[in-house]
Amino acid sequence: MTERNITDKYKNFKYLKEIQDILDNTHLNVKDEKVLNKIISNYNHSKTHRGYKYIIKDIYILTVKKELSTSQMAQIYKVTPRTIQIWLKELGLNRNKRKAGRIGASNSSQVLNLNHSSIEKNVNTSLEKIKFQLGIANQREQLPKCLIEFLSYLETIKGKSPNTLDAYKIDLTMFFRFIMLYKGLCQVNENTEFQDVDISSIDTNILRNIVLSDLYAFLSFTEKQRDNSAYARARKVATLKSFFKYLYGKAKILDENIASELESPKIDKRNPVYLTLDESKRLLSSVKNSNNPRDYCIITLFLNCGLRISELCSIEISKIKGDTLTVIGKGNKERTVYLNKACLESIHSYLNSRNEFIDKISFEYKDILFLNKNYTSISKRSVENIVKKYIKKSGLDEDKYTPHKLRHTAATLMYKHGGVDIRSLQKILGHENISTTQIYTHVDDEKLREAIKSNPLSNE
Repeated sequence: MTERNITDKYKNFKYLKEIQDILDNTHLNVKDEKVLNKIISNYNHSKTHRGYKYIIKDIYILTVKKELSTSQMAQIYKVTPRTIQIWLKELGLNRNKRKAGRIGASNSSQVLNLNHSSIEKNVNTSLEKIKFQLGIANQREQLPKCLIEFLSYLETIKGKSPNTLDAYKIDLTMFFRFIMLYKGLCQVNENTEFQDVDISSIDTNILRNIVLSDLYAFLSFTEKQRDNSAYARARKVATLKSFFKYLYGKAKILDENIASELESPKIDKRNPVYLTLDESKRLLSSVKNSNNPRDYCIITLFLNCGLRISELCSIEISKIKGDTLTVIGKGNKERTVYLNKACLESIHSYLNSRNEFIDKISFEYKDILFLNKNYTSISKRSVENIVKKYIKKSGLDEDKYTPHKLRHTAATLMYKHGGVDIRSLQKILGHENISTTQIYTHVDDEKLREAIKSNPLSNE
């Protein structure tokens, strides 16, 4: 085999549709981008010449963001698990791979001693299964009855969205695996990976023996061993509170709600990252000059309406009525978005362009506003790449500004330059809690500057 055959092996690699969907819809934040750029830079400066150079980003998403096991990765790329291990080692992605056998409560010197106050840093949590079809029957998870019933309750009674349900499932699956290991309820060894811990035996007796200190031990585990931020841990606290409230109040499984006193970690307030008015105009100008009506419409809606990326990708043409647009926001909640002149003109221009290939669009996607080159619904990843492309073209920092930062920009411009009050801004953005919107009240530094200058002692 020639060197070219080796290095080009995974160029334009064809994934199964389920895997491609995962890659297309996984968001990389600024931290991810920086880590990924460093990995790619290290690879380019190394003497390594592997076929995987074309799929380094995909490997990062699947192993770091989605936490697939080496066996799952081997099935995807049709290589041995050992080959995957070599790739991860060369890319520096294997340092956080730990064995579940070291988490269990055991007297062996090889086993980690978990306690309620701290969890040793040498615990190596391995990989979390994600539910997707690889054509192999044993990929299907066995969820405990209590979790299945809880998710059904959230879906049918509470009307939670699929994304919310998936988040609850991921959090509680991780929690149950931790409990099985922490309390020594399963047989594991040093070669057992975290995602292989069976949680189907979780029953009423196990649930009744969980105490508040177990919940704090779990949160300590997620912080120290899974590098969960305060935001991620706060979400897990909310999940646990909701679950144990259900077990106590609805399912009547527990005699008390042990999570009622569970405290959420302190979250430091962070100022939103946004484009200035001049930078926003520069971005719009760079897109307009590209002569791409679809991309211009996308950026225009982000900067004027403050849409979430999921809301933008799912816009339906039939939901546009005059100067209003109806979107399904976070929590599966419907809200009305008002369209200004710039939005209406960009939509009109794009629809004219879109109508030129209307015959190529299948019935399933006729009502979807934004389509990709295959005339199907545009993915979140594609939108992220579009934003990054024009941010870079505008001479701005492509690692700093994402679609969500454009949402911040819209909110900031409306508050700072449009004089929009905080309550109106809350409705525009679809925030459930006013405290979420209040992060934008810091931005008008000019008003603070003028307030200080107005002090009668300022000239003394």
